[in-house]
Amino acid sequence: MTTTQDADLKAVTLKAVTLKSVAEQAGRDLEDASALEILTWAAETFGKKFAVTSSMEDAVVAHLASRAFPGVDVVFLDTGYHFEETIGTRDAVDAVMDVNVITLTPRQTVAEQDAEYGPKLHDRDPDLCCALRKVKPLEEGLTAYDAWATGLRRDESPTRANTPVVGWDEKRQKVKISPIARWTQDEVDAYVAEHGVLTNPLLMDGYASVGCAPCTRRVAEGEDARAGRWAGRGKTECGLHG
Repeated sequence: MTTTQDADLKAVTLKAVTLKSVAEQAGRDLEDASALEILTWAAETFGKKFAVTSSMEDAVVAHLASRAFPGVDVVFLDTGYHFEETIGTRDAVDAVMDVNVITLTPRQTVAEQDAEYGPKLHDRDPDLCCALRKVKPLEEGLTAYDAWATGLRRDESPTRANTPVVGWDEKRQKVKISPIARWTQDEVDAYVAEHGVLTNPLLMDGYASVGCAPCTRRVAEGEDARAGRWAGRGKTECGLHG
């Protein structure tokens, strides 16, 4: 390793250590803060190195972020398997909100992936399909940022019950912000109603959580919000969040 490479590595390591410390401190300080206060802190701390990610299930976090940071980057993963309603929601958010929507796509189209791995990889190996069409594109798309925000909530499923409002994304070496982690579904609904926030039409058609069309179904009464994702497979997360 050259002297320059060694210096670069040390700089990257130091930056990660500093960011992790910032994340851990903020997680403690902002636990009881409002979502808008958390996002205002993120905007002031990271500026253009901060982005919001959105699945376009709804635009609540994007709307909140636009109030704290007008023109904020909103990153959307177009997997090639989305419902038409999801793409429509993305286009509407881009058109009417004070945000900059950035669409990420996988390296391969669905047809190219089918040619290499065989058709319907999502049925045979959903973890690999998610890795190729979600995890890898997001990893590459977030390289320009030091911090990213998500719409994760603790009440969505047992796997999300301990989500911090600000934490450390060890995999990507970035600060991860979940400003509505403490919200309930009732609070989400109230915010949507009060501010006229765009939501995916599928939420009014029996879908409680909206992902890729082949791996998403409506939920039955009494099921948790993510029961309709990869139903019957024992899989509850795509890999973006752990």
